[in-house]
Amino acid sequence: MTKRLIFAVPVCVLVLALAACSSSPQMQRALDYEDFSLEPGDLARHGVAFITPSSITGHEQDRQTVAFVFARVLREERPEIPVVTLAETLSDINASGMADEYRDMLGHMDSTGVLPGDSLAKIGQVTGARYVILLKLASFESDSSRRFGLFSIRLVTTRIATLRLFYQIWDTSDGDIAWEANQEMTLAFDTVKEEMVTFESMVTHIARDLIARMPYPCPDDPAKECPAPGLTLEGENSDESD
Repeated sequence: MTKRLIFAVPVCVLVLALAACSSSPQMQRALDYEDFSLEPGDLARHGVAFITPSSITGHEQDRQTVAFVFARVLREERPEIPVVTLAETLSDINASGMADEYRDMLGHMDSTGVLPGDSLAKIGQVTGARYVILLKLASFESDSSRRFGLFSIRLVTTRIATLRLFYQIWDTSDGDIAWEANQEMTLAFDTVKEEMVTFESMVTHIARDLIARMPYPCPDDPAKECPAPGLTLEGENSDESD
C-alpha cells in the first residue's frame, strides 16, 4: 500500500502540472490576392454590402457565421468603410420585392461562378453600396490525436484544423470583380484541456488577414504616400492566437 502511494504521487503531480498548460497555436498560411480595379478610397466613398456566402459544407449556419464574422472584423479594422451586413442586405432585398431574383442570382453564381450584372446593379441600388462582397467557403476540416503516458493516462491532445476561403469584391456599377483573394490556413496546438479549434476562430483569423490587404484610402496631404496593404503571408509560420 505504501509503495503504491509513493509511486502515485508523482503521477498525480505530473497530470496536474500538465493540466495547467497548453502550447501556443501554430499557424501555417497561404494567401494570394489581386487588385483589378479597386482604387484607394473607393470602398470608403461608396461602401460595401454583404450577400449570402456559398459554402461547400452546405450548412446554413456556416454561411451565416462567415458573413457575420467578416462584417464584424471589417467594421473593427476599417471603420472608414460603410458596411451593409448580410442581414441588412436581405432586408433591403425583401423590401424591394427582389427575393425571387436574388435566389436566381445565387443559383446562377453557384453553377457558373458569375453574378449577373443586372441583378448586381439592383442590389447596389437597394443597399446604397456600390460594392458587393461575396465569400466562398471552400473547405473546413478539423481533427485531433491523443498521446498517452504511463498507465494509459491521456497526457496531451493535438488539435488541428484547416480552412480555405475565397473573398471577392464585385463592382455593381459594371458587374466586374474589382478585387479578390483566397487563403488557406492550418492551425494546430497541443493541449490537455477540452479545447477545440472552432470554426469561428478560424474565420476570424482569415478575415483579419484578407481585410488587411484591401486598399487603404490615401491621406488628404498629397505629399504623403498612400499606405500599402499588408504583406503577403504566403508560406509563413507564426504563433499568433486570438
